[in-house]
Amino acid sequence: MTTIPKMLVNILTGDQSITYTGCLTQVAFVMLSSYWENFLLAVMAYDRYVAICHPLRYTVIMKPCLCVLLVLVSLFVSIVDALLHTLLLLRLSFCRDPEIPQFFCEFAQVIKLSCSDTFTDNLIILIAVCVFAGVPLSGIIFSYIQIVSSVLRMPSSGGKQKAFSTCGSHLSVVCLFYGTGAGVYISSAVTDSSKKTAVASVMYTVVPQILNPFIYSLRNRDMKVALRNLMDRIASV
Repeated sequence: MTTIPKMLVNILTGDQSITYTGCLTQVAFVMLSSYWENFLLAVMAYDRYVAICHPLRYTVIMKPCLCVLLVLVSLFVSIVDALLHTLLLLRLSFCRDPEIPQFFCEFAQVIKLSCSDTFTDNLIILIAVCVFAGVPLSGIIFSYIQIVSSVLRMPSSGGKQKAFSTCGSHLSVVCLFYGTGAGVYISSAVTDSSKKTAVASVMYTVVPQILNPFIYSLRNRDMKVALRNLMDRIASV
């Protein structure tokens, strides 16, 4: 949601420009929100792992102080990483008025417009992505491997259904977040079309944030009833 306010202002005013300071600020907040969501998804995966694989020890392991600590550590690491990316941009110079082929200041696109040597920047970015994105993703995969293994050993089908229901919303958000993110970088790598890249970026930065509240609320009984009634009305038309 860090890009939507500026995007709406651009649409209403017809002015597509952004200041250098505003661009750096947008890059910082986009990176902060992306990495923080990345870490929070890993923390939530660990929460599901403890709840399903160690249900009797859940209240002992997942104490409120530990939950707060995990959130604060995730926020701190995300801030450090966002500042790192922003400082990398500050050392670059631009020989002309840059035109970003996006509806927001996307970090990789801004680097491409620089006339400075960006080898060091790209190397540091690659290392940061592998560490700060790869480690949480590996934790999510490991957690779900353990969860699936534990669920398959459950004797009752009711217990299996309850376990999968517990993980369903989180797993949907994980697939949406990493799926759209992978789509952005794959599309930018295989195509030179700025229009297609911009569409992929919308799918990554806007669509998941809009759908997340609906996905998490699907576990709410009233939400399920309302959604079922809506589908029945649509089917009867």
